[in-house]
Amino acid sequence: MTSTPSVRPEIIDFYTRSDEAARLHTNATGSLELTRTRELLRRHLPPAPARVLDVGGGPGTHARWLAEDGYTVHVVDPVPKHVRQAAAVDGVTAEVGDARHLTATTGTYDAVLLLGPLYHLHDTADRIRALAEAARAARPGGLIAAAAISRYAPLLDYIATTGITEPEVQDSLRDTLDRGRYAGQRGFTVAYFQTSAELLADVTRAGLANPTLYGVEGPGWVAVKAIEKYTGTNLLGTDMYEAALAAARVADPHPALTDASAHILAVAHAAGGGEAPSRGA
Repeated sequence: MTSTPSVRPEIIDFYTRSDEAARLHTNATGSLELTRTRELLRRHLPPAPARVLDVGGGPGTHARWLAEDGYTVHVVDPVPKHVRQAAAVDGVTAEVGDARHLTATTGTYDAVLLLGPLYHLHDTADRIRALAEAARAARPGGLIAAAAISRYAPLLDYIATTGITEPEVQDSLRDTLDRGRYAGQRGFTVAYFQTSAELLADVTRAGLANPTLYGVEGPGWVAVKAIEKYTGTNLLGTDMYEAALAAARVADPHPALTDASAHILAVAHAAGGGEAPSRGA
């Protein structure tokens, strides 16, 4: 019998101590991630009031706007603090759970989101299991959207913050670039960073149909982060923020630029029903 998986305690501890609810709202790089994720999902989601399962949905950041758009949203997250926060959002229900072992009945959701679980699964088998569970919970042809952190995001981040000049950082980056694994040395927890090719391979091996990959923040996020750090200025609403947002949109059709984003979004469909109708951009 296959055992029920468990989330590593250091991951639970990190998210319990951190303020994930504020992360996408307090600066321009966070807002860039939120804005682009939202617009990409709206491009592919079936019309409301479809049922959406938000796996790894954290404190309900995406569930909130989905519910406001008229969707029926259920959040699954391994962090009890997040579940309490998500359950407090109007129109959202939530439960503690693991992406690799969902309690959802097979074929019950019109769309399943994995906007976090793949970040923390080092093993290929675990990532494929999470994607396959999402597909199982979706109705035939239902939307599956899964996010990954780019393999190159730590390198670009350390360029923006000049941390790359430290020899120990360079050693850590070399290992991460080679293997994708991150042990949680600085400012984050245990994580796995993917190339777009690897994410596409995982999605395909999980049996999902018609996958498309997007760079979420686009190549301009590094400049935004650097300026915010060294000027102390929040760039939300500035010309620089708008330029980075425009660059992300222009880069959409160009796969060579996908990995330059901090996050990569894979959009696909559960097998058996063809592609679901979308609402458009």
